[in-house]
Formats: sequence, structure tokens, C-alpha cells
Amino acid sequence: MLPRPSRLKRSRDFQNVYKRRQSWASPHLAFYVRFRTPREDCVSRLGFVISKKIAKRAHDRNHLKRRLREICRNQVLPHIARPFDGLFVARMASTELTFAELSSEVSTLIRQAGL
Repeated sequence: MLPRPSRLKRSRDFQNVYKRRQSWASPHLAFYVRFRTPREDCVSRLGFVISKKIAKRAHDRNHLKRRLREICRNQVLPHIARPFDGLFVARMASTELTFAELSSEVSTLIRQAGL
């Protein structure tokens, strides 16, 4: 699980990322980033969006979110140099990826974003 300060929680925070974002995409994930100003907290925060169109059952959506959170906790947060708010948005067939494939896509998107 992500540490509490590293989570996007409020709808307002999600909307801010959507409004002022840069984006990168892979076949199964999209990654939206809003870089934070020095006046804001210097903690990077992440959110995850999996719609019902992608996974009908709540079990599948929650399973994908848990896997993404674990990948981000181990691979993304320890190596961040510049604070940001980020959203991972699942695309079609992302629920069928293995953990290693999902991890590879996340690291590719993070690398493309320059983080």
C-alpha cells in the first residue's frame, strides 16, 4: 500500500491533474502528470483510475489497483527526484497483464515522463 501522504484522494486533486497535465501512453496504461510547484508539499502523490468499461467486476478493478500501487511503491516513489501528482489510467485488456508486464509498462511510462 502507498504511504498516506503519497496518495491522491480528493476529487479536486484528480481534476487538477486532468486539467494541467502532460500525458504519456502505452497500449494498456495512460500516465498523466502535473508537476508540483515549490510552494506545494514536496511529496509526490499518485492516483489510479480503472473504469467499469475496463473491468466490469469490482474484484478485477481492485486487483489491478493493488498491483499498480505495489509497483509504484517499490519502483516509482523511491526514485523520484521532482515532486508531482500522477494518475495511472487503465486501458482495455490491462487486467489480463501479468505482474511483470504491468511493471514493465509502468517503468516505461515513468522513464518517458522523465521521472
